[in-house]
Amino acid sequence: MLPAIHSSSFSSQVLFPLPSKHGCSNPMKSVIRTETCNVGGKRSTRPRTMVFGSNGDKQEVGFQGGERLYLGMDFGTSGARFVVIDKEGTIHAEGKREYPSFTKEETMDWAGSWRMTLFLLLEDIPVNLRPLISSISIDGTSATTLIIDSTTGEPLSKPLLYNESCPDALPIVKSIAPVNHTVCSGSSTLCKLVSWWNNDDSNRESALLMHQVDWLLWLLHGELGVSDYNNALKVGYDPELDSYPPWLLSQPYSRLLPSVRAPGTSIGHLKKDIRRQFELQMKFYKYAVVGLPDDCVVCTGTTDSIAAFLAARATKPGKAVTSLGSTLAIKLLSTSRIEDARYGVYSHRLDDKWLVGGASNTGGAVLRQLFTDQQLEKLSKHINPAEASSLDYYPLQSVGERFPVADPNMQPRLHPRPESDVEYLHGILESIARIEAKAYSLLKDLGATQVDEVFTAGGGAKNEKWIKIRERVLGLPVSRAIQTEAAYGAALLALKGVQGN
Repeated sequence: MLPAIHSSSFSSQVLFPLPSKHGCSNPMKSVIRTETCNVGGKRSTRPRTMVFGSNGDKQEVGFQGGERLYLGMDFGTSGARFVVIDKEGTIHAEGKREYPSFTKEETMDWAGSWRMTLFLLLEDIPVNLRPLISSISIDGTSATTLIIDSTTGEPLSKPLLYNESCPDALPIVKSIAPVNHTVCSGSSTLCKLVSWWNNDDSNRESALLMHQVDWLLWLLHGELGVSDYNNALKVGYDPELDSYPPWLLSQPYSRLLPSVRAPGTSIGHLKKDIRRQFELQMKFYKYAVVGLPDDCVVCTGTTDSIAAFLAARATKPGKAVTSLGSTLAIKLLSTSRIEDARYGVYSHRLDDKWLVGGASNTGGAVLRQLFTDQQLEKLSKHINPAEASSLDYYPLQSVGERFPVADPNMQPRLHPRPESDVEYLHGILESIARIEAKAYSLLKDLGATQVDEVFTAGGGAKNEKWIKIRERVLGLPVSRAIQTEAAYGAALLALKGVQGN
């Protein structure tokens, strides 16, 4: 069982106080400085941010002998976060990074950016906590797909992101998969694999499919071709049978598929070169602070929305988590498994129950196109959430929707725009709430356990007016989860990985 949450804001116990000349005499402050470092084999000069935990005004104290910590990292759509927890679930440190802009052949080099961010996050872990990290897990965006060289691990082509569609492969996938299967969507991992297979015959013999999380974890443990059954769902893995189905294994590209394990399963130890990279000799003391420990375990991960669900600790059927990030993702704990590609509905396994839901392309990314964070905060203060908005939008960042309607040709609808920005924002927030309500209603109609309470995760969980709007539109109690970050859920998986499954 995963531990109960202990609500704490940077409640860290510091092993060694850092000298004030490093700018760290107040451990609540971030230290930002420019330096040259070796990150993932590349030298880079850039600002460095380190986040140190503290016990507020309490005197810094040392850990008790044998104390271990657990690291979770969340790779979202625009940046990544880390959280370090102890076995009780208390947070000891956390931080975040935006993805650096790398270009390769005039296009965004996502793999290079993710790799750089991974090592930056590891470097951001307070040096006094590094020797205590017992295990690591990572979550990432569902159906973000890489085709890599099975010898070197390097990508053979640009990654295909979670929201990219491959309509050329959809008829082929529909011809081999069961009717309305999860893979029968242009943005599924299987469609991306089939599209690559049909358009690139030069590297087939050396190719291997990996999800974003699989590849990032491989950089840490060094074992190619390992995935988890949450990420593998959209390539066709059957979590109920615990295997790939015969209709998929009979295809010529099936040899590219990774092996699959349960989320939070130990894969192996952190590579020696990674451990040594983060050592720091403290010249100001008679002893040294070593890097990440030799017995640090790397565990299989999960998707971002499932990690957010785990963080929220919604443990009973009927409890649901809506993740309001760049997109809107819904997960409902159900006793019944539901799969229907017509609506973008699928089920992830969670022990002996099912997480039923889907991910819409509406969400925070649309809001960021129209308003700054400061504007959103200011305008929201003037919204009356008890009043219904008459504006009817379908807020999308670009053409195409996945859930609760699977329509790659759906057009964004954000007009007419009223003169008042407050009214405009009110209309958008309420329209997103209607999409959420439609999604939960659909799940009920398809046979899932009826939702009775909704917890909110992601950046949108901070907007209290939006929560009130959603509560009115959904007709359900809606509250912010005690822990809202997917990285926290990944840390719980890391803890599970060393406690046993």
